[in-house]
Amino acid sequence: MSEWWTYRAVNFLLFSPRVYWRMFELHNAALWPLHVLTLAAGLIIILLIAWRPGTGARWIAFILAISWIFVGWSFLWNRYATINWAVAYVAPAFVVEGVLLLILSLLDGLAFDRRGPAGWIGYLILAFALAGQPLLAPLQGRGWASSEVFGIAPDPTAIATLGLLLLARGRLLPVLLPIPVLWCLLSGMTLRTMGEPQAWAPLAALALAAAAWIWTIIRQRGSWPAAS
Repeated sequence: MSEWWTYRAVNFLLFSPRVYWRMFELHNAALWPLHVLTLAAGLIIILLIAWRPGTGARWIAFILAISWIFVGWSFLWNRYATINWAVAYVAPAFVVEGVLLLILSLLDGLAFDRRGPAGWIGYLILAFALAGQPLLAPLQGRGWASSEVFGIAPDPTAIATLGLLLLARGRLLPVLLPIPVLWCLLSGMTLRTMGEPQAWAPLAALALAAAAWIWTIIRQRGSWPAAS
């Protein structure tokens, strides 16, 4: 029996990259043309932020809530968990995020009107999730069949949420952060373990969001923290 220290992360993978991307192909084929509706929902979010950042917040939170719940049930629980048993424990977290967003949509507890550098980074992350992420599959030679689309796949849904939370204000905002942050970290580590160049996408989105949040906190305090 091999010693435990000889194992690497790849030894714990339960599937190959071919099986992983085939999963997206099957999922997309089963749900098409629902992608048109979810992409339209993403466009509605952008329009609401641009023209009605205050009054449209309830609808933005509602769209995100439905997206998280649907992805958690349709992709994580019904498909991803069939090749990775650990995902069965992650899927409920997506439902929890959706329920939290749904509650905030009913309470009108968010406003997506933050501006400044953090806001522009939020727009950048959101734009990538909606328009850039689906392009990664054909750019990497896998074809459109395995593209990841907002509201259909977890990565663009979580990344778009990170971008939107950078644009948001509200007392309960911190409770919405952990789940998308942890998913981006988990997905990036999984892709990196598989040797997939696409691993940079969730990790870069997370790094940008973290930098923007840190900058915002420092700015609110008025100065850089003193060195100890």
